[in-house]
Amino acid sequence: MQLDRYARHLILKEIGGAGQARLLAARVAVVGAGGIGSPALQYLAAAGIGQLTIIDDDRVELSNLQRQTLFGTGQIGEPKVTAAAAAIAALNPDVRAVPQPMRITANSVDALLADHDVVLDGTDNFATRLIVADAALRHRIPLVSAAVAQFEGQLGVFRGWEADKPCYRCLVGSDPDRAGASCADEGVIGAMSGVLGSLAALEACRAIMPFGTDSAGRLLIVDALDFRFRTIDLPKDPGCPACA
Repeated sequence: MQLDRYARHLILKEIGGAGQARLLAARVAVVGAGGIGSPALQYLAAAGIGQLTIIDDDRVELSNLQRQTLFGTGQIGEPKVTAAAAAIAALNPDVRAVPQPMRITANSVDALLADHDVVLDGTDNFATRLIVADAALRHRIPLVSAAVAQFEGQLGVFRGWEADKPCYRCLVGSDPDRAGASCADEGVIGAMSGVLGSLAALEACRAIMPFGTDSAGRLLIVDALDFRFRTIDLPKDPGCPACA
């Protein structure tokens, strides 16, 4: 069964049997099962990630369905993590979904993220992003961070414990009171969430079984209005309080 399920991975020389085995043994924590987390979970489950820990305290709402394709109309009112776990089980029985119906906090983050191979953050709350990023840095877990707003998105991979790689705070700074706007405030075209969620899943797979160019220390910016993808190098901040 697995030979058929993962056949298109197995024939890629960059993945093959060894790479697929690493995916099947991996544990990925997805923080936020919303616009980014929803498509990311679908592609990570399809790829055969051994364990997907889903952390979110929200319930499915009608307004989510414009971009959160993991859910259906019949699941409105259900906890997102419960609905996501059911969808993952239906998609791939090789994958163990671990739903965590809670908001991640400074007190809970270490227990929730420890012992994972990758953390994928798709939240739209800046304070939560800092909590997640700091924990990933402490535990030396690669962080895949994605964000969307209106017609734009950005994606970065952070391994700030390495001498030449920046951490998330090197990019955004350290102000815990920095204002952040959600999709409810700014709006977002639904497919942009799918693009960034899929790219985040791709980078989570790359972190588990490296292929191609290392993406850590670079920021991908997607502008749908201008039909443009840009990549910029992110320097390590020598004065960063977190990783310098």
